[in-house]
Amino acid sequence: MKVSAVICAYNEEKTISGVIIAALKSKLINEVIVVNDGSTDNTGREILQYKYELRLRFVDLSKNMGKGYAMATGVKYATGGIIIFLDADITGLSNKHISSMVLPIINGKAEMVLGQPSETFIHNSINPFKIFTGERVLLKSDLNPFLNEIKYSRFGVETYINLYYGAHGKRIKYVRLKNLFHPIKFKKVSFLKAILQFIFEGKEIIYTIIQNHKLVIKYLIKLKSKTTII
Repeated sequence: MKVSAVICAYNEEKTISGVIIAALKSKLINEVIVVNDGSTDNTGREILQYKYELRLRFVDLSKNMGKGYAMATGVKYATGGIIIFLDADITGLSNKHISSMVLPIINGKAEMVLGQPSETFIHNSINPFKIFTGERVLLKSDLNPFLNEIKYSRFGVETYINLYYGAHGKRIKYVRLKNLFHPIKFKKVSFLKAILQFIFEGKEIIYTIIQNHKLVIKYLIKLKSKTTII
């Protein structure tokens, strides 16, 4: 099955090139969709360096629409049956990381794979936020039925996807990505701005949960009946 990488970026001029290069080097990835979500720095300029790459498609949004909108846009343009989402601010991405996430889907071992960067502020084994990882692989056919909901979920997009897959009994696999680094907000922006972003994103996650309470109930029922996380 053809594999499409979707990279959504908002003001990630320092790291976006490394992610694009790693995705283009992967033998498993057939095409790379890069969505610039209204960046105000040089992210767009960095992406344009690769405009002549035959496997890359650049989608430039005129204003910031939110992560969910950017992800849904990337899926819309993707032609592959398998979608791998990659955050634009990660460093150390390798072909081994990509393979470990994509192969369980190709081999029918899972219907969603969540990649867990090993180099994070909180150790992976006790990290309560690991379910919000941006590194994930899914089947496009599974995404299409709720693509519109993803589009308008903004930062609650990972929460919605997790709830949907859990509620529908999908098999979810966690994969540890050794030596992959995902920076914390305090290293990217000022302390005050990081706190404000945490509050804003937390509100969007809570709003997503409240708005989709039926999915939450269905998910809890599924958890009681069987284990969906492998």
